[in-house]
Amino acid sequence: MIARRRWLAPVLCAAAGVPLLLPASAQAHGIVGRADLPVPTWLFSWAAAVVLILSFVALSVLWTRPQLQTEARVRLFRSRTLFAFLSLIGVGLFAVVVYSGFEGTAIWSANFSVTFIYVIFWVATPLASVLLGDVFRALSPWRSCARVIRAAGRRIAPRQFARPPLRYPARLGQWPAVAGLIGFAWLELVYVERDDPSKLAALSLAYFVVMVGGMLLFGVEEWGEQADGFGVYFNLLSRMSPLCADGDGVVYRRRPLSGLAGMPVRPGTVALVCTVIGTTTFDGLSNGVVWRKLEPHLQTFFSDLGLHATPATELAYSAGLLFSVLLIGAVYRLGIRGVRTVSARYSESELSRSFAHTLVPIGFAYVLAHYFSLLIWQGQAIGYLASDPLGNGTNLFGTSSYTIDYAIISYAAIWYVQVAALVVGHVGGLTLAHDRALSIYRNPQEAVRSQYWMLTVMVGFTSFGLWLLSAVGT
Repeated sequence: MIARRRWLAPVLCAAAGVPLLLPASAQAHGIVGRADLPVPTWLFSWAAAVVLILSFVALSVLWTRPQLQTEARVRLFRSRTLFAFLSLIGVGLFAVVVYSGFEGTAIWSANFSVTFIYVIFWVATPLASVLLGDVFRALSPWRSCARVIRAAGRRIAPRQFARPPLRYPARLGQWPAVAGLIGFAWLELVYVERDDPSKLAALSLAYFVVMVGGMLLFGVEEWGEQADGFGVYFNLLSRMSPLCADGDGVVYRRRPLSGLAGMPVRPGTVALVCTVIGTTTFDGLSNGVVWRKLEPHLQTFFSDLGLHATPATELAYSAGLLFSVLLIGAVYRLGIRGVRTVSARYSESELSRSFAHTLVPIGFAYVLAHYFSLLIWQGQAIGYLASDPLGNGTNLFGTSSYTIDYAIISYAAIWYVQVAALVVGHVGGLTLAHDRALSIYRNPQEAVRSQYWMLTVMVGFTSFGLWLLSAVGT
């Protein structure tokens, strides 16, 4: 039995590379047209897998002591004024999004709200979080308004507003945040009226009301760190950043990735990280040939139940979305089960929580790889939409005549960025897993053996991610 277990990890590692053998076009996700690559796509894929394996060997030999388990913060500056200014900007932008959604044109490409929500908010904010820290904590309009309301309440009735009236249920953990992220992914990838500005404005306003209400009832920090899907998601990514800040407006620098080791793991945290990867996975899968062949059969199945075409299509895509999230969770669980075969000292649930933070760089890698072209191209539209947010011909800042420059970057360059994001993200995850293994296992050799399984997971995610990028149908 022991001999079989020793062989199982290499076998799974080889199986993880199967997607590299699948036929794929050279068209990356989000690119309209084929990239003129200097080398074949399969060569990129195999090179990425080799980089991961070499990184694992280097870590095993050179990285013999934990180095990322604690944050070594160095104070840079303190500025409450800066954070107050960012809060005003966040509230102002939210007001523009809601107003333009309700009062602006119904043409999505000419309405400020649609591009801002799907490009700036959903794609640019994760990138800013990794580079600059948890900027959304200051920008969040619902957090800012809830804090102002509580501060005003403490002035009027100090005793009643001294503490939140309700206690957040510990068993809920971050499951509400998981539901929020899946809900937004459903809106973006499944809902047929996703581009309707008025519906987006109504949903934004509803989310705002729920978040403010929850923060007033359960506490701004308690609710924001567990139930606010966007706040939890952006904070998760910000733990990769070399910058961080505290509640007093003090900004620090730290070693990149070191903020992840101290990440609190609550009920739902593992599911949250798997949701980030799984929803992005479905975004790539739903644009590929495999899904285009499978989706009509799912739609027919729901149609045969008596549903009309639109709900049948939405249910088919909903099934694909949930399956993708569950698939990522199953792969991670399989890797953790393999880690436990090295030593029975820790249970599967303990190991799952201990290594959950190692998936965060992979989640960001998937997000950046799949949405980079959208950010580079459609993100330029904010230049003219800011001058004409309602789409009625105004020119507030003199930029309404701007256009999107699709020649700003080549298809090949986008492909390089996407591949680099996936490889670097997975190497980061592998590094975090190795560092955590060194901290929980007494024997360094035992720690290295446990990481055969995490290497398998990383190679599998890398291979699958590259296949998704390259398998988009023409």
